[in-house]
Amino acid sequence: MIESTVDPQKLISDISVKLNIPIRESAVIPSSAIIFSPELLECCKTNVCGNYNKSWTCPPACESFEKQREKILSHKNALIFTTVRELEDSFDYEGMEKGRMFHSMLTIEIKKRLAGALVFGAGGCPVCSVKDGISEKTACAYPDPCLFPEKRIVSIEAAGINVTELSKTAKVTYNNGQNSVTFFSLVLFDK
Repeated sequence: MIESTVDPQKLISDISVKLNIPIRESAVIPSSAIIFSPELLECCKTNVCGNYNKSWTCPPACESFEKQREKILSHKNALIFTTVRELEDSFDYEGMEKGRMFHSMLTIEIKKRLAGALVFGAGGCPVCSVKDGISEKTACAYPDPCLFPEKRIVSIEAAGINVTELSKTAKVTYNNGQNSVTFFSLVLFDK
């Protein structure tokens, strides 16, 4: 949990500068304003992202929709932040993966600095696949026990949060133009 004396937006800004990974936008909203869409979990079952039944932070292994919603709503506020990766074209999968890796590095560092904070990131948990700024193809230990349960970062979508609606609520840009991809993370706090 974030201490009441910490300004979360300043903290993420400082970490962003330190890592040289620019945050495009950030906003604070009441957690009660987050729109949950349990039907997103039905999309998970179709394995669109490839993480279904392969990660402790994605369905069906992650906590239930109800439990995650309860945890999120037990906090007063949510800080949303985004990073954007420019792509060569809309088929630049390598560029998308690099953008996700940099966003994940930032999210991991924020979670480290906010020990105990509830943090949600872009896609499946990156902890076992991002090491020292290098994206490795190391897979989650699932179904074996999680190697770093205290470091886990759950997917925003696996919590049933509709990112499109979250961006509208937070007044944060969802689509930053052609040939770009926007990554979202969310940090909960009680300040």
